[in-house]
Amino acid sequence: MPDLTQYLSQTGFFNLSLGNLLLISVGLVFIYLAIAKKTEPYELLPIGFGIILANLPLNTLTQIAEGDPLAQSALQDSGILGLTFHFALSFWNVLPPLIFLGLGALTDFTPIIARPKTLLLGAAAQIGIFVAFWGALFISVVSVLGVKFSIEEAAAISIIGGADGPTTIFLSAILAPDLLGRTAVVAYSYMAGLVFIQPPLMRLLTTRKERQIVMSPPREVSRVEKLTFPIVGMIIIILLVPNAAPLIGMFMLGNIMAVSGVVPRLSSAASNEVINVVTIFLMVTVGSQLSADRVLHLETLAILALGLIALAFGTTGGIVLAKLINLVSKEKINPLIGAAGVSAVPMAARIAHAEGQKENPDNFLLPHAMGPNVAGVIGSAVVAGVFISLLG
Repeated sequence: MPDLTQYLSQTGFFNLSLGNLLLISVGLVFIYLAIAKKTEPYELLPIGFGIILANLPLNTLTQIAEGDPLAQSALQDSGILGLTFHFALSFWNVLPPLIFLGLGALTDFTPIIARPKTLLLGAAAQIGIFVAFWGALFISVVSVLGVKFSIEEAAAISIIGGADGPTTIFLSAILAPDLLGRTAVVAYSYMAGLVFIQPPLMRLLTTRKERQIVMSPPREVSRVEKLTFPIVGMIIIILLVPNAAPLIGMFMLGNIMAVSGVVPRLSSAASNEVINVVTIFLMVTVGSQLSADRVLHLETLAILALGLIALAFGTTGGIVLAKLINLVSKEKINPLIGAAGVSAVPMAARIAHAEGQKENPDNFLLPHAMGPNVAGVIGSAVVAGVFISLLG
């Protein structure tokens, strides 16, 4: 007769820990935000589901066997999410560039081409990355609560300040794969939380008069300019930072397919089927790496704090530079669009637009904010390439 006690000891209920329950609760919160509040649902829903899967003990979907993952026994004993994490993220790292392909097909460079100065706002917002980088190294030197990060881990944590989930995954997979799940989820969580993080800073750093500035409509951009920008931009950036090629190259490829109009099926596939399938596997896989034994450490709290500091400084950098430009430029910029320099597309641009309309209902900042917003995507990818060049 089977031993009931022995059977119970092999169930997930018997092996469930308080840490598992805490992380399952986090996963449920993510799913709630995605469904009830429609907050970044394409990211938070699969991530939340993955977190729940990771914290259901003894399930084989997320596990990966020890040893050579290509061995027949390892393939049989590993789950699809575990194998996806090992190969696609830790080794091939193909999923983030594929997302950039889709993002490129969905991106309109018209605001940047019409107002090149918005590139500067996107660049200024990357200051948060470097603040977090040096902050992580400082914590390690003074050994706050025993938390220590290597220089590679500091770089992976700092890129959260770009508010760019795919870039965070890409850099972490190369420099700090042990932190990948945590850095990715923090990045996506803060992307979703920008609506709470940015507005208080925007109101603090700008006057009511500045928030009411109505910007003139951007000039008309020719088709030749739209076709030239992604090609010339790609060549210059990759020559300067070769290790940014996986992200920048795919980003510009997706864009040229869309603006050329000659490959509509490819452009449609990149912006729909490809990015959708990749998002499913990438988000669920990232969430599946957040088991309690990996997450519940002081390092996780430090990553959360550094990510928040990075976003605050990134938002501040873009706004302050916009205010400085206004001191020397006849054509005034609404400083709110500087906050869109963090690369959470199009969330940050929408926030800038909403804050501007609170002060002036006739103010339509969205097309202007998309300039620094898209520039932020390029900027964070370039910074990631620089980190890989120096530390990879």
